[in-house]
Amino acid sequence: MRIIFMGTPDFSVPVLQALVDAGHNVVAVYSQPPRPAGRGKKDRPSPVQSKAEALGLPVRYPVSVRTDEALADFKSLNADIAVVVAYGLILPQSILDAPKKGCLNIHASLLPRWRGAAPIHRAIMAGDAETGVCIMQMEAGLDTGPVLTRHTTAIGETETTLQLHDRLSDIGASAIVDALADLDHLVPKAQPEDGVTYAAKIDKAEAAIDWKKSAVEIDRLIRGLSSFPGAWFDMKGTRVKVLGSVLVNQNGGAGCVLDDALTVACGDGAVRLTHLQRAGKSAQDAVQFLNGWPMPAGTQL
Repeated sequence: MRIIFMGTPDFSVPVLQALVDAGHNVVAVYSQPPRPAGRGKKDRPSPVQSKAEALGLPVRYPVSVRTDEALADFKSLNADIAVVVAYGLILPQSILDAPKKGCLNIHASLLPRWRGAAPIHRAIMAGDAETGVCIMQMEAGLDTGPVLTRHTTAIGETETTLQLHDRLSDIGASAIVDALADLDHLVPKAQPEDGVTYAAKIDKAEAAIDWKKSAVEIDRLIRGLSSFPGAWFDMKGTRVKVLGSVLVNQNGGAGCVLDDALTVACGDGAVRLTHLQRAGKSAQDAVQFLNGWPMPAGTQL
């Protein structure tokens, strides 16, 4: 098929590779424009742009797809279908209608649960037992289109957003190839009205750990925000991100370090911090971290 691919972050890269490997003709790749990054704040291409260029595919990165010029360029590609995954721009109806078979979106949740920007983070933070990937026909609403295929996977008890992100990306890559192969036989199913939730973009203010909350809530926060933006606490004026944790059946005063293995008491129960990162430093496991910055039993966070 003649495919327009639209995506930006790392999550989208395996999908692009899978489409090429399946033999589809990717006539153009759309991505967000290069953004300033790194210490030098030089413009850096998105992961999808970098991948597309490595594959020898033509790349477009318009600031907007709502101009007459952008629409004309999009239509001129004469695509059979567009595949969209974490592109980052809301597509107007004129763009959605341009390909012969419309636009398909790969969404990392079991719709209608977790429509919106941060479905992987929110599923872990909410304590969901499972999540998945939906292949959806796009319409003007926010992730409201009918679903073509649904792929469910359990969320591991210690799984982080980064780990789940990578698994769902691979699931999405396989799912879209299968969906395209069987497209004429798939029956779109409207999303039910019941069960709609919205995965709002993560606000950095959510990331501060409140040790008065239960260990279950804090563990979900840590895993849900790992590796970005990272749940954190303040220690001696230094911000420390916590990138991994496990639940521990102990109790004590909220925020008190209970042992030499960095087990911290919460409002109910405790968590053992397994991976941490001080501001300006690389991430470390707990043993490495404590070698450089001891937090003996009795330390108050």
